Amino acid sequence: VQLVESGGGLVQPGGSLRLSCAASGFNFGIYAMGWFRQAPGKDHEIVASISRYVGSTYYSDSVKGRFTIVRDNANDVLRLRRSSLKPDDTAVYYCARSRIPHMLPFSDRDFDSNGRGTQVTVSS
Repeated sequence: VQLVESGGGLVQPGGSLRLSCAASGFNFGIYAMGWFRQAPGKDHEIVASISRYVGSTYYSDSVKGRFTIVRDNANDVLRLRRSSLKPDDTAVYYCARSRIPHMLPFSDRDFDSNGRGTQVTVSS
């Protein structure tokens, strides 16, 4: 299982940023996927997840309405579109695979593999 995140960086409050995750080494299309983050001094926090086929999604309350998770099963890519960014969104963001392929993750404990992460800093 290999998951490689990209798209992190520095963005001003209120700005937008899109993260991407290239998946390989497994059948991406049959697994639910998601993103979680870890801010300095805090625990892992699930951000969003998406089911494998029909596109059902879950968002944490802290990002609902601002983040959008999408997947491209033809190219084995997972994306996270983020807008109206806040300083509290500063964290390392990780792409992750569901522990159970057909189950939509609701917690970071529902993942069994993740990438190395990409740093996102929201600051003026």
